[in-house]
Amino acid sequence: MKKTPFFDIHTQFGAKISLFGGYQMPIQYSGIRQEHLAVRQNLGVFDVSHMGEFMVEGPHAFDLLQFICSNDISKLIPGKAQYNYLPNDQGGLVDDLIVYQLQLEKYLLVVNASNVEKDWDHIERQNKKFNARLENVSEKTALLAIQGPKALAAMQSICNAQLHQLAQFSHTTTTFAGVKNILVATTGYTGAGGIEIYFDVSNAEKIWKAVIEAGADFGILPVGLAARDTLRLEMGYCLYGNEINDQSCPISAGLGWVTKPHTDFLNAPMHQKSIKEGTGEKLVGFQIDERGIPRSGYLLFDTDENPIGRVTSGTQSPSINMGIGLGYVRTNLSKPGQKILVKIREKFVPASIVKLPFVK
Repeated sequence: MKKTPFFDIHTQFGAKISLFGGYQMPIQYSGIRQEHLAVRQNLGVFDVSHMGEFMVEGPHAFDLLQFICSNDISKLIPGKAQYNYLPNDQGGLVDDLIVYQLQLEKYLLVVNASNVEKDWDHIERQNKKFNARLENVSEKTALLAIQGPKALAAMQSICNAQLHQLAQFSHTTTTFAGVKNILVATTGYTGAGGIEIYFDVSNAEKIWKAVIEAGADFGILPVGLAARDTLRLEMGYCLYGNEINDQSCPISAGLGWVTKPHTDFLNAPMHQKSIKEGTGEKLVGFQIDERGIPRSGYLLFDTDENPIGRVTSGTQSPSINMGIGLGYVRTNLSKPGQKILVKIREKFVPASIVKLPFVK
């Protein structure tokens, strides 16, 4: 089992630790609800150093990424980032990821912790016909997400860059907490705004301390992975292993918006056919109309109790105090307002399909 460079800090803060993505990670500190609401109302800091980071460089870097990524890499410029997925050759997804263009021929790929080895093998295999320079920098890269409506104001005191001037999905390299060459990006997985910062693991303790001190007057809390999950679920964001996997159709999962209309990427014809002709099922958000909490794996039914799909993620939303979930249903029953049933502990519980996100 691996540890991030913040492991000792997490134990000092009283975190509950559990294995996630091969790492001993903080699941919660003061409590999921308190941490969740701190991010929605103020700000919180997450250790997400378990994520994987790959550098892709050289004159053939663009060609490789344009082939292996679903989105149009030609739309990137240095200083911008882009959400993507890696299609496989069976119609599913190897992973979803963010691509940062650092320089003209230099990119940073940030992938899910549980998929680092699989993603690396896939990219290396595809790179044989492109010969871009690849480096797995995961072990020497620390990553903190500082999220919430007060995150930019709180962190401005320790950041040389003007954070409010950074557009969404932008990034810059600057001095942060007195440490040079920190990558600061306006990306995140909470829908609450804020930044993510990438830096060498040797500076972990110094930067964590500075972040906590800078955020103290703004109500900062350390936040675990449990609240990170409830935050992303309120926004309707996909989680690899739940909503998407090796067999998932990305178009059914609502990822057509990051599927370029060109034919120059891996398995493009299959995905473009799905966009043109539609798919038999669709990922939707739903709210429980009565009492009940949906969980991954629960079955979904129409109002006549005929099976129509399955829950992929579910929770009791701390923001709206309702049971919410994501799940796949038959496309003809996927419109907002559609009434469905969720089978919770052998009981059919009424629910309604709603337009995402759950929290505006």
